[in-house]
Amino acid sequence: MENESQSRIYFYFDESGDPNILGHHGINLLKEGKVSKTFSVGFISTRNPHDILLKLENLRRELLEDETLKAVPSISNLRNGFHANKDCAEVRREVFKLLKTLDFETYIIVAKKDEDLFRQKFNMNKKRIYKYLVTELVKDHIKNQNQIEMYFASMTGIVSPGTMQEAIDSALKAIYKENEAQAKINIYVQQPSHTPLLQVVDYILWTIFRFYEKGETRYMDFMKDKIKIVNDIFAKDLEDKKNETCGG
Repeated sequence: MENESQSRIYFYFDESGDPNILGHHGINLLKEGKVSKTFSVGFISTRNPHDILLKLENLRRELLEDETLKAVPSISNLRNGFHANKDCAEVRREVFKLLKTLDFETYIIVAKKDEDLFRQKFNMNKKRIYKYLVTELVKDHIKNQNQIEMYFASMTGIVSPGTMQEAIDSALKAIYKENEAQAKINIYVQQPSHTPLLQVVDYILWTIFRFYEKGETRYMDFMKDKIKIVNDIFAKDLEDKKNETCGG
């Protein structure tokens, strides 16, 4: 018989890139290279958040006390936790080395941005984009779980408990039959500085961002054992669009 810790699983969600395509007066910022090429949502899954938390905090304290790093301006940011995009290379190296040893798996959904596609599917509504990605991302990971604690990194105007509940409800509706017993799901929206495991998914998403935006693979390759799925969800839509254009 499973004990409580074995029957409960924890998901920690974050995003990378941004959902923007258009700027003021309808200018396509994507074509001008002023926004990210992709918008991604991912989560880490673990049954041992406390162990990860302790090891992250131990590393953070060690780095803050490291005499060789005291002159690095960004090191003071560690007082609020780790952030892959802001941490210096020395810090990132140590974080990735630690993450490779920890007990979690990562699942990511990547949306390559396209004005026509985003207009057709979402009417350029950022909240709808995020909700759709969350729904599609979790569909294959909810069933057969007893209880799931879901933590989402706060994103002003987009991520709220109500919005995320709608996304999860859509996933539940898609995978469960009527009157079928469902997993119990609790949803929390937190600041990453207050929930260190959100910093873990931030780091993993950063490796995917670097791959899609810059073609850089070394960080993603280093963490490949922790990355279970990367779903490039609109790849077929965009390929079909390209073929239609080429076919005239």
